[in-house]
Amino acid sequence: MAEVLPGAEAWSAEGGDVGVLVLHGLTGNPVSTRPLAEALARAGFAVEMPRLPGHGTVWQELAKATWHDWVREAVDALARLRRRTRARVAVGISMGGTIGLHLAESHGEDLAGIVVINPSVYSGDPRLKALPFLKWVIPGLPGIGNDIARPGGDEKPYARLPLKALASFLQMQRMVRDHLAAVTVPTLIFSSRVDHVVEQGNGDVIMEGIQSTEVERIWLERSYHVATLDYDADMIEERTVAFVRRVTSVVP
Repeated sequence: MAEVLPGAEAWSAEGGDVGVLVLHGLTGNPVSTRPLAEALARAGFAVEMPRLPGHGTVWQELAKATWHDWVREAVDALARLRRRTRARVAVGISMGGTIGLHLAESHGEDLAGIVVINPSVYSGDPRLKALPFLKWVIPGLPGIGNDIARPGGDEKPYARLPLKALASFLQMQRMVRDHLAAVTVPTLIFSSRVDHVVEQGNGDVIMEGIQSTEVERIWLERSYHVATLDYDADMIEERTVAFVRRVTSVVP
């Protein structure tokens, strides 16, 4: 098994009786979400931040993983939180947000709410139509990581994006989009005004598709895609902590 990159390890914190599941994105790893996870732990929440299969080692490992593996890891982490908490919230960036939406669709009874940061439920790039064929002849393309406005920001992403992993993610993407109406838990959406990875319309599709009675969208004016490591990171942390407290009835 390939060695895990320094800082890309899974991370957890004991905390109190409210738990937060924190999920990173495709080709990324827990480096991108560690500051947010630590802020949630400082606020007194129990935290589980898994390293999704195929991530945080070498990009060739990601080619061996599928969306089933990523979701299974997230469900297992949620189960660990369920065993020691009374209420839980899922928080995810990019693909992690997509998985968070899936959990709200399939495990809504286990969640008090979700927070999604630049999530992806569709892509309008017509070139992706050839992906089912290209994934067998082209191993990977240049990576999509480190879309960060803040100078020096580094999520330690893969330099290559395996096409097999991308094809699997797009399968999950379609499934999540088709079942958005099953999302009924309180939802907080962060959307970057400038995002070079996920099309801005994704937030609109989610807003229109979910059936949650409590939905809030916050625009990020100074951050690119990896907003948890960007100029708006402190605000994201503060608003996420406040949201978790509100939906789980925690008095600060």
